[in-house]
Amino acid sequence: MNALLNRKQNRVIDEPNFVKQLLSSPRFAILWLIVRVLLGLQWIEAGSHKVSEAAWTQTGLALKGYWESAVAIPEAGRPAISYDWYRAFLQGLLDAEAYTWFAKLIAYGEVLVGIALIVGAFVGIAAFCGALMNFNFMLAGSASTNPVLFTAAIALILAWKVAGYIGADYFLLNWIGTPWNRKAVANDASPAYSPAAGD
Repeated sequence: MNALLNRKQNRVIDEPNFVKQLLSSPRFAILWLIVRVLLGLQWIEAGSHKVSEAAWTQTGLALKGYWESAVAIPEAGRPAISYDWYRAFLQGLLDAEAYTWFAKLIAYGEVLVGIALIVGAFVGIAAFCGALMNFNFMLAGSASTNPVLFTAAIALILAWKVAGYIGADYFLLNWIGTPWNRKAVANDASPAYSPAAGD
């Protein structure tokens, strides 16, 4: 049994070649440039009006109002939030008056995510932060364009190695040593797995 498990541990389940090329080949960098610029523009548009409003950057009252409407349970119909744990989380933030600083985090975070995506700086991280915001907006009951933006962000996360190839990541990721390392991958000296009868 152990021999069988050891042989199976050497097995590599590879993704289809098209998917590998789409997510890893610089030939698809132009596609990811278009996706990330369009997504980045959406984030800048969403955040730019917030950073210029005192209700977001000074008092946080805009976020307070959003959270209050999200946690409210109507007498008729369904509440905006489907999960009680998320309602309790937002209520805890409201009770702690976290909206005073959280609103700034959201407003400036949206703009920074947009800028990072447009210039192609740490695209995978920027897309993750954007997806996290989209996910929280959806949990709070705000669909709007969030599902589409979330899907685009997930695609950019999957293509992080090449999504910023035409952009700042070309220099940044080379500078930190990933992913375009030109060293040859050493061949594994272990024998290739060949299924025996009964595998």
